[in-house]
Amino acid sequence: MEKSLSKDLLNERFAFDSGIRAEHGVFCGIDEAGRGPLAGDVYAAAVILGEGVFIDGLNDSKKLSEKKREQLFDEIIEKADAYCIATASAAEIDEYNILGATFLAMKRACDGLQTKPSYALIDGNRTPDLTVPCEAVVKGDSVSASIAAASILAKVARDRYMKELDERYPQYQFCKHKGYGTKLHYEMLAQYGMCPEHRKSFFKKHKI
Repeated sequence: MEKSLSKDLLNERFAFDSGIRAEHGVFCGIDEAGRGPLAGDVYAAAVILGEGVFIDGLNDSKKLSEKKREQLFDEIIEKADAYCIATASAAEIDEYNILGATFLAMKRACDGLQTKPSYALIDGNRTPDLTVPCEAVVKGDSVSASIAAASILAKVARDRYMKELDERYPQYQFCKHKGYGTKLHYEMLAQYGMCPEHRKSFFKKHKI
């Protein structure tokens, strides 16, 4: 269920970003989507919001309805000074592990920004090896407007990608579970086996 965000909490997130901007100059917020699923790429987004930009309803993507995320996706792209959405593939997840692949996607997102930041805020408690100084912010999508914006871009982009996978591999019904390990997904795996987009390293404890 979608949770409304009070104006005070929303203002706090933009005020937090203003403080970071005053201390470090141009900075980006970075977040990921899709670390947990059994299939598909992991996504990351980096967003730079300029001073004075305000986006009403900006919240942790997981607390928003799909319709609201889609609306905010368009507004973020319109109002952001710069943004970049990047991925790491299922094969890269198998090669580097999910944390390493997530950090790779985050680095690609940061490096892909047309405006180069001097600092980065990362959602979580660990930081990737970026070309700019960065800091981790626990529950950052509830603290920073820029991280919240990045969480929405990453989530919407990945959901759209899973719809594309659903068209390519309709037998797995990716639209219904987005690649997560639901009962339906395991039933489809038992019937059809893995497709090239499944993360093989996630199945070491399961006989599929």
